[in-house]
Amino acid sequence: MAREHYPFKTIEEKWQKAWERGKLFRVARDDSREKFYCLEMFPYPSGRIHIGHVRVYTIGDVLARFKRMKGYNILHPIGWDSFGLPAENAAIERDVHPAKWTASNIHNMKEQLRRMGYSYDWEREVATYMPEYYRWNQWIFLKMYEKGLAYKREAEVNYCPRCSTVLANEQVEDGACWRCGTEVVHKSLSQWFLRITDYSDELLDGLETLPGWPERVKSMQRNWIGKSRGVLINFTLDGEDFPIFTTRPDTVYGVTFMAIAPEHPVVARILENHPDPALSRFVARLKKESGRREEENYEKEGMFTGRFVINPLNGEQVPLHVVNFVLMEYGTGAIMAVPAHDQRDFEFARKYDLPVRVVIQNPEETLDGTSMTEAYVEDGVNVDSGPISGLRNRDGIEKIADYIEKKALGTRTLHYRLKDWLISRQRYWGTPIPVVYCEKCGIVPVPLEDLPVILPEDIEFGKEDNPLKTSDGFLHAVCPKCGGAALRETDTMDTFIDSSWYFERYCSPGTDTLPFLKEDSDYWMNVDQYIGGIEHAILHLLYARFFTKFLRDMGLTSVDEPFQRLLTQGMVTKETAYCEEHGYLFPEEVDENKCCTKCGKKAEFGRIEKMSKSKKNVIDPDDIVKRYGADTVRLFILFASPPEKDLEWSDAGVEGAFRFLNRVYRLFEKWVGTIKSRHDEIDAYWRDEARAAVKQREKELLHMTHRTIRKVSEDIETRFHFNTAIAAVMELVNYLYAAEPESVEGEHELLAYLGSLKTLIVILSPFVPHLADELWSRAGYAGCLLEEPWPVFDEDLAKQDIVTIVVQVNGKLRARFEAERDSDDETLLDRALEEEKIKRLAQTGEIVKTIVVKNKLVNIVLRPS
Repeated sequence: MAREHYPFKTIEEKWQKAWERGKLFRVARDDSREKFYCLEMFPYPSGRIHIGHVRVYTIGDVLARFKRMKGYNILHPIGWDSFGLPAENAAIERDVHPAKWTASNIHNMKEQLRRMGYSYDWEREVATYMPEYYRWNQWIFLKMYEKGLAYKREAEVNYCPRCSTVLANEQVEDGACWRCGTEVVHKSLSQWFLRITDYSDELLDGLETLPGWPERVKSMQRNWIGKSRGVLINFTLDGEDFPIFTTRPDTVYGVTFMAIAPEHPVVARILENHPDPALSRFVARLKKESGRREEENYEKEGMFTGRFVINPLNGEQVPLHVVNFVLMEYGTGAIMAVPAHDQRDFEFARKYDLPVRVVIQNPEETLDGTSMTEAYVEDGVNVDSGPISGLRNRDGIEKIADYIEKKALGTRTLHYRLKDWLISRQRYWGTPIPVVYCEKCGIVPVPLEDLPVILPEDIEFGKEDNPLKTSDGFLHAVCPKCGGAALRETDTMDTFIDSSWYFERYCSPGTDTLPFLKEDSDYWMNVDQYIGGIEHAILHLLYARFFTKFLRDMGLTSVDEPFQRLLTQGMVTKETAYCEEHGYLFPEEVDENKCCTKCGKKAEFGRIEKMSKSKKNVIDPDDIVKRYGADTVRLFILFASPPEKDLEWSDAGVEGAFRFLNRVYRLFEKWVGTIKSRHDEIDAYWRDEARAAVKQREKELLHMTHRTIRKVSEDIETRFHFNTAIAAVMELVNYLYAAEPESVEGEHELLAYLGSLKTLIVILSPFVPHLADELWSRAGYAGCLLEEPWPVFDEDLAKQDIVTIVVQVNGKLRARFEAERDSDDETLLDRALEEEKIKRLAQTGEIVKTIVVKNKLVNIVLRPS
């Protein structure tokens, strides 16, 4: 009997308990089976999952379920990236210990993930804030220290006074901390670094071995590593070397000013020796804007330092300017500016009335530096360029490099944009760095057998810049070398450390002798499919690749690259309402006339925004699950957009997904008893289906079913086009409604129909596993569909046996009809002329010509009578 809607709540709770009770998702190594490691980037336990989480985890779950049904041994784990600043801030704001706050959030989010029906092996769950995990962060650090890859030095850093921690440039927005909005200051601190630059070439070359990565991501990584060949030229400033790296030594005679980053130590020295309040204020402002200075539309600014730099090639003095478009991360933190042949330098020179000198002449049009309207950046002939004058500039590059080296004015070199990884953080909630400081012995690493160095709980927030300094029990230690008094390192590790090897820990989650066992890594690694946001395309992926290569060199794993294939899903967006007076509005703040309830002004709709609390457009997945069920949420997320594209949230779309699942439920309710009573007959028929299909209706059923299996299989496995796969399933459901048999006798047509229904529920199961298992059980089948084999399509049966023929009269579409594929021209023409509309038109004139295009078209040329 049909219901208003199917009982999703009862069904989903029932099957989640059954899966857990039966340990359905537990996995172990099995050398007899081919493995498939499916992994989504693990979440930070903020307390609630959001729709973005739901999207990425649903994509991974469909793939994991599909691959298991295809016979693979599936590793599909989950864990928690649980160290970090939010927990520490929560401790201050809510007076709760970060560990307690984190554990509570993990519990809540874990329950939410369970309600979505994700096929995680929870026995492999890791949480990075637990000592049994971060012990191995410390172990890996000490192994790097042994190899000279971990070291400490002074560095100027972005520092947030409120969060009491170092910030990366990417975490500084308009001079303020990205998380709390406090104005960032700059400090010189003694910091720990990892020598990732030792792996620069390998990280770059390894990208060529990853055809399963989006080219966009590989390009971002190449640019971040930034390998370039050039010359380091020794300019001089105040009688001292002032080295400049350039890839264009052929333009060195065109230098008319030098540009230097505000963070360059030379700037501090100039201000110390020649105080200039205006320059000091300018430098301070530029430092605060470090997070924006790479933006293309960022207005170029600079200020003359009062100092001049000498060009060693021609002896000229050129003015030194502090500018906002040079960063310390590039080259030496200073550049030689050639405005005639670099557009950025040109714009700056025109703005500040600096000379423009042509040293590469356009062969087709004589250039004049005083009248140029833009930089000339094409190739040409060197002029006024000393030993390379008269040469093609590309030839001049090597010639001038030879000359510079011969005269000992510089040297050829390779330059990398990539810098060593600064891992020190002056905060509590992170992995303690396992070293002590002894007055007699200096820096002393903690012995491996004494790990982990445990985070203390007796700390006080707000009393010191770094909370760890408030714990006497932690701070005071014994030197492992001499037995004297020592102080522990109070910096903790960057949380990117945690996520740089967690995928290996999933392979051996319980081991306590090593971070993971090589035999486990050699079986499971590398990750066959990694899924996560484009925002992690550079740092996380680069650091994970670095760690993998180091662990390989340590003999712990055999893989060179951690992630074989990578999918970067798009964002979830939602239309918002906006009032000029009150900003973004909640739905309840808009009346029936689409006006703001606060001021009565018309609200503006149509802004499609990434979901965020500030824009009041956040969707709580729990609310949708309560109203429609987890399967509906899964289906909508997958159907609304291809995974690599942004997904616009639509309430109507969710309701449409729910209606579809109700249609499937009602269809099965009608036939489930018949299927249950005729298992053997259905299976026998489908085993011999090609021979058995005699009648046209049987052929159509077999064709539609096998075509759908092929479409869904290919779209999941090769293209991740879950939306088109679901569309094919919907088409099959529509067909099955239209093709319902009138009789329940043992005819072949009925068995074909029942077999098609059975296949439908199998191929739906990766998308909507709760409903699928419920219908499978009601049909009398044992077990869960995840343990069933994925159906195999027959290529001959999947081919289109019935085609649609278009009928045109004098080139205009007049009718359509269905015909068997490859029907002869005479048959198609006869069928066309039998169409009522064509009959009537044919009576108005004389047929002078007919054109038949096989399997597609009949065109009738009619001359009016």
